[in-house]
Amino acid sequence: MRGLWVTEYTEFENLTVEEIPSPALEPKQIRIKVRAAGVSFVANLVVAGKYQRKPPLPSTPGTECAGEVIECGAEVTRFKPGDRVCAALDWGAYAEEAVAWEVNTYAIADNLTFAQATNFNSYATSGAALTWPHLLNLQAGQTLLVHGAAGAIGLAAIDIAKIIGATVIATASTEEKRQAALQQGADYVIDYSDGEFRDEVNEITGGRGADAILDPVGGDVFDQSLRCIAMEGRICPVGFTSGRAAQIPSNIVLVKNITVCGLNMGTYYGWSPNDVRYEMEDRVRSLMTEFGNWAAEEKIKPQVCATFPLENFKEAMALVLSRKSIGRVAFEMS
Repeated sequence: MRGLWVTEYTEFENLTVEEIPSPALEPKQIRIKVRAAGVSFVANLVVAGKYQRKPPLPSTPGTECAGEVIECGAEVTRFKPGDRVCAALDWGAYAEEAVAWEVNTYAIADNLTFAQATNFNSYATSGAALTWPHLLNLQAGQTLLVHGAAGAIGLAAIDIAKIIGATVIATASTEEKRQAALQQGADYVIDYSDGEFRDEVNEITGGRGADAILDPVGGDVFDQSLRCIAMEGRICPVGFTSGRAAQIPSNIVLVKNITVCGLNMGTYYGWSPNDVRYEMEDRVRSLMTEFGNWAAEEKIKPQVCATFPLENFKEAMALVLSRKSIGRVAFEMS
């Protein structure tokens, strides 16, 4: 089969498409004919050896794919050949075939394209952040502030927040991205390209501030978010695309009774030193089932801004790194 092959840590653009060995199948694993795979900033870091998890070398990068089951291990009970699925992989998505653990594999709705289905992790991340009681626990009638709103996680958060019945304020850096957030269902959009958004959030909320804030950006954006959060508000950092992890000022947290609740969704797929994928399977599968139901009922709009054949992997990653993408960038396999 064909796929990207990493023999040493390097820049993503230095990879090549090669004939590579098909991975062996273990009893609790599923072999998937990959139809689409999500292109992510994290994959760039993994290939360069700069991410906290380092797959064995040589290996194929990529942790999110969608396709059709072509073979099941002896102990697999949920799926059969021909099923349409998406899967969170330890690695191996950027190839014509991939092997996934059954615990990390999920059925997808018939009305989703495979490229759209690669958004599953974005919806799981936003769904967990917004609905889990120990995180933002967003309720109908509350106000959610979403940063980086035109990214895959941001657009998913808008979709889910509107299902919940919340008011959504979305920040984005360009007019095109702000329009995308509005089309997704955001009630208000703010241009934060100049680094300022606090006053506008406070004006929109009548001085009260946002009840919940989803922040994949970090840095100065997190710092300023604390200045426009409601009393007893919750803020959930899910990354720091700004390049700087925020330092949390405990005096502001104390005075406003703020809850700061971080989320690394990869922990629940086993992408951490402590592998809890089996202990947390019910919690995650519940999110994925909801994703499938929302898609089947056309309550959500998973966005794919561009697809590329695997041969154009350099262009695909360049688009992701440019921060000009709106929604998901994906490989589509022939």
